[in-house]
Amino acid sequence: MDMDSERRLRPRMIDSDWLVLRELRSAIEKIAAQVAAGGQVAIDLGCGSQPYRSIFAARGLVYRGADFGNAEIRIHEGGCVEAADRSADLVLSFQVLEHVRDVRKYLGEALRILRDNGWLILSTHGTWLYHPHPEDHRRWTRQGLLAEMATHGFETTECIPVLGPLAWTTLVRLTCGYQLCLRIPLIGRALASLLALVMNARGYVENLLTPEWVRRDNACVYVTLSRAAGRLP
Repeated sequence: MDMDSERRLRPRMIDSDWLVLRELRSAIEKIAAQVAAGGQVAIDLGCGSQPYRSIFAARGLVYRGADFGNAEIRIHEGGCVEAADRSADLVLSFQVLEHVRDVRKYLGEALRILRDNGWLILSTHGTWLYHPHPEDHRRWTRQGLLAEMATHGFETTECIPVLGPLAWTTLVRLTCGYQLCLRIPLIGRALASLLALVMNARGYVENLLTPEWVRRDNACVYVTLSRAAGRLP
């Protein structure tokens, strides 16, 4: 596991994104426990450094990463995935959809490679800072995301909100302050780490205090579980 994968899977409290990555992993693990089973095939679209591979491999799944670059399965520039029709029991998509230029093509490919009784596990941003990797196109409300999924053939059965507005506004301030601290010679890294400890602790408490009905429609990230609408048993 490389450094980026390790940081995303096991963030440190001195990281500016510790809280959101911590809660994101928790939501992914919760959904994986519901639908992942040994012997299944999971294809991770836009897998990047594959930070969540171990969550599914530990459950006995055959994990296959798909991306533009160094991945087992190639994704072409036009969005086509080099995977056979209905070849995956699980299609995974973590923090990718907001970077996709053609959502119809992306979700269409997910639908194409998903088996009849398969599941799509997808996370994307509700509210967050602009972050092009290499592009950044959109954000969703809960209602808008579920409608988008339905438009492209998916029925969403679960949508987990990750961090409410008290916490994520604290993290936005932390992210900006963290980057400013890093520019200070000699002591910048230490100051950034100290700021992260304080602000992450504050955000953690704020999230605990935020009612579920507030977090539900005002989340930083949404983690969804969906099936192909026309293939439900």
